[in-house]
Amino acid sequence: MGSPTGAPSGGQHPASPASPASSASPGSPAVTANGSWAAGGVTFAGVLLLLDGILAIFQGISAIAADDVYTRIGDYVYKMNLTGWGWILLILGVISAFAGWGILSGAAWARVVGIALASLSLVAQFLFLPYAPVWSVIMMAIDVFVIWALATYHPAPAQATANR
Repeated sequence: MGSPTGAPSGGQHPASPASPASSASPGSPAVTANGSWAAGGVTFAGVLLLLDGILAIFQGISAIAADDVYTRIGDYVYKMNLTGWGWILLILGVISAFAGWGILSGAAWARVVGIALASLSLVAQFLFLPYAPVWSVIMMAIDVFVIWALATYHPAPAQATANR
């Protein structure tokens, strides 16, 4: 009865949640949670990009070592020598692993390079579909997540100047 009219119980409930929020640092509950979520996504994207690069290196080495490691599944529009795909994957893998290491180190350049390399890796994995369809789809999903995480994260200005 007293709560809709602004009785003491109604006045205490709105004040109780507001007082802890006002005693904390400005914007700490929402900003800290979103900031740590985004920072966690970027860290995870850095790890995925590093692992994506290492796995692409192994995939490229196996394609270069022997042309018969992968068998073509069906007919595909894009036909290229498997050794050529191996070199493409090897080069993208080395650069991606380096960019993943840069993201984990907090380098600002690594986010831009990571987005570009994950985009190239996405296209390369699409073109590699006839040789390893399931693996290519998994790698493409990882690339999409890396692009999303790196594109949506915006570090605080204090952190951005500390990295310079």
